[in-house]
Amino acid sequence: MSKRGKVIALAAPSGGGKSTMAKRLLNEFPDLTFSVSATTRPPRKGEIDGKDYHFLSKEEFQKKIDAGEFLEWEEFYKGTRYGTLQSDVEYQLNKGYFILLDIDVLGALNIKNIYRDEALTLFILPPSLQILEERLRNRDTETEETLKTRLERAQKEISYSDKFDKVVVNDDLETAYSEIKQAVKHFMNS
Repeated sequence: MSKRGKVIALAAPSGGGKSTMAKRLLNEFPDLTFSVSATTRPPRKGEIDGKDYHFLSKEEFQKKIDAGEFLEWEEFYKGTRYGTLQSDVEYQLNKGYFILLDIDVLGALNIKNIYRDEALTLFILPPSLQILEERLRNRDTETEETLKTRLERAQKEISYSDKFDKVVVNDDLETAYSEIKQAVKHFMNS
């Protein structure tokens, strides 16, 4: 591969199906590689540093912000920060890979602003906030407080969906994945 790659950003409210879609895309497209985000939150059971996330201390994360090393970053949920390191993305793009970002809504819009035609932004929309709440409850990782915060955030995030290249409603997993797969395939071949 000598041609520069492109960026594909998947965004959705928490519980919207981003991680499921990302895993399936990565299994299906060999030229697609996952961009590992940095975070200040502790690893969840089974998560591996450098594979699932770059787990950084708050101090390390702040140093990278100060040095301008993030393409995008955000702070939410009790001060936890998440971000995309520019060096990681540029390294993969220059190797000719297509980079898949599983990021928040504002981060995806920032990526589009930076990479323009080299970026495809996909918004995965839950069928309703009620169904989203059920999905989050079924994950069994939320307290009532974090659930309330995530649902409030979801309402705000959904209001940005019209700024994305494509919006896919995740009502039926197979149908939604098929739409996302077609959009990614078209983008990668254009």
